Amino acid sequence: MRMSNFYMPTLKEDPAEAEVVSHKLMLRAGMIRKHSSGIYTYLPLAWRVINKIEQIVEQEMEKAGSQQVLLPIMQTADIWKDSGRWEDFGPLMIKFEDRKNRSYCLGPTHEEAVADLIKDEVRSYKDLPFNLFQIQTKVRDEIRPRFGVMRGREFIMKDAYSLDRDFAGLDDSYQDMYDAYVRVFKRCGLETTVVEADTGPMGGRDSHEFMVLAESGEDEIVLCPECGYAANVERAESADIGGEHSGTKKSSGNSENQQEQRLLKAVKTPDQKTIEELSAFLEVKKEKLIKAVALLADEQPVIALVRGDDELNEIKLKNHLQAAELKAVPEEKFQDYFDSPAGYIGPIDLTDAKIIADHRVEYIKNGVCGANEVDLHYINVNPRRDFTVDSYTDLRKVQAGDPCPGCQRELRAQSGIEVGHIFKLGTKYSSSMGVTYLDDNGEECPIVMGSYGIGITRLIAAAIEQNHDDYGIIWPRALAPFQVVILPLGRDNEVSETAENLYDYLQQQGVETLLDDRDERAGVKFNDADLVGIPFRITVGSRSLKQGVVEIKERTSGEEYNISLENAGQKITELVFNNL
Repeated sequence: MRMSNFYMPTLKEDPAEAEVVSHKLMLRAGMIRKHSSGIYTYLPLAWRVINKIEQIVEQEMEKAGSQQVLLPIMQTADIWKDSGRWEDFGPLMIKFEDRKNRSYCLGPTHEEAVADLIKDEVRSYKDLPFNLFQIQTKVRDEIRPRFGVMRGREFIMKDAYSLDRDFAGLDDSYQDMYDAYVRVFKRCGLETTVVEADTGPMGGRDSHEFMVLAESGEDEIVLCPECGYAANVERAESADIGGEHSGTKKSSGNSENQQEQRLLKAVKTPDQKTIEELSAFLEVKKEKLIKAVALLADEQPVIALVRGDDELNEIKLKNHLQAAELKAVPEEKFQDYFDSPAGYIGPIDLTDAKIIADHRVEYIKNGVCGANEVDLHYINVNPRRDFTVDSYTDLRKVQAGDPCPGCQRELRAQSGIEVGHIFKLGTKYSSSMGVTYLDDNGEECPIVMGSYGIGITRLIAAAIEQNHDDYGIIWPRALAPFQVVILPLGRDNEVSETAENLYDYLQQQGVETLLDDRDERAGVKFNDADLVGIPFRITVGSRSLKQGVVEIKERTSGEEYNISLENAGQKITELVFNNL
């Protein structure tokens, strides 16, 4: 490809709208342009990368026994109502009506579409198992699109669906997809970590995410360097989730947990609304405070209790309540829902609200909580004696330093970018949508499903976040839009002829080559070559030609060296194909 004919509008400066490295570099390298919030046009450079990723994904999916299909992006409301997700999926789903007033959505995912496809096709156990995959545009109306293509409202995704007779078959299919994902990301040149994950609105039994570790990642994960435990904080547990040992150190004779229960007492706490303020004012450790978080679960009031030194994990609470939606209470309606002012709510004498508490709250002795009056708190609060809860469960967000649930060593916290997510759906969709088969005894059974996704366009951003420097992108070899860029410097006829000959030779050898034949200064060409991250930069100049050499720079290592002009084409071809 000649650069003079290649649509790659590079930018010299970082765009003001871009917050993370991948967004900045994709805009600067002329890979994407914003169409609307969270919606991007992919320009030729990006499309070449997308094609590389899709080719790897297709090969590994087919190797794992999956067959490619293309499902509709426009899906009828009926199938989503059958599955129960027409309302449950919430505002992420874009819904509309056609000219005949029939309801549709733009597919945010395709479990329902696959279930509907096979509903009248699969009759017998002899038709199972099989696996289907597609590479398709998805649409989700994210409340806050950000970070470029990392969290967009429209994106390209590979999704696969396994269909089995039973859960043993699902386990095998799941492992096949797991292994295929490991191969995909390895071939893409990415370092990934596999973590346990929450199933979210997809439902099902088990779930794993494939994470690219990066500071810009929106997901928080905890890792154990000793035993390998890894989980998204939405799902993560620690060994210290409850019991009398939680948060207190045992000492001989007078442990904190052996204290006598003191008399409950209300005390004035003027303008002390936050945990930090209250802890300092009362000279009480945060772990002795009972933090009450007021929320609406499917429009019903609920109070979640955690220790003052803990943070509520809303995903755990939502799953425990089996709620479709969990949201904050509008400040102007707080008093109406809870008969308490915001900032002073507590579990004692609280009516008309479900109370769910973390395990560690149960073992607080002589603690502190809100008294449901302005500038008033209770001290010497003891759960069970002073208030009751509807249920105790694990509600806290696991933190760095917590003991690993596997080996008790300290957990580490890191940020990650989710590039793949796999689910054991089980019979969630087949049971609700009537997707069954006849077993060898002639009995009707629900098909057991699995779902497996890879974010194709997000993977581009993740690759850049993991592979860049101050000058631009450093593409993993397998994803690079071109393998070689040739920079002829100056207007010397010999330089132009040599560059053209080398370009023609590499093209004939199957080397993806970009010839920068623009009438630009050397500095512009060098900067653009580094910016777009092509693995090998070949510089052809009059000075080097007099010495019978051309200059090579390897983008990954930054190493620069000369090779003989006589065998330059052959040497470059070997470098490219030996490193793929």
